[in-house]
Amino acid sequence: MAKVSSVARNNKRKKMVEQYSAKRSELKSIANNQDLPNEERMNARKKLDKLPKNSNPIRIRNRCFVSGRPRGYINYFGLSRITFREMAHKGLLPGVKKSSW
Repeated sequence: MAKVSSVARNNKRKKMVEQYSAKRSELKSIANNQDLPNEERMNARKKLDKLPKNSNPIRIRNRCFVSGRPRGYINYFGLSRITFREMAHKGLLPGVKKSSW
């Protein structure tokens, strides 16, 4: 199990990204628009810099929703490799079976 504080911090970041996503995308479109004057673009960049760091979607870490483990994450299932293996052996994941050759 991952530390509860790490999982809580990541959840807080997810909420913050959702909260600031509209404002962030608006400022980014202004900053990247080549047709606007440089002064207006620079103002948009400064406003982007003033937004909270955790509102950037890059800071979200993929974590297993069962154990909270950040490594060995399988995106399709939203599980870590260890949890995936345990659940697959118990038959809790439909359509997944152990292969052998």
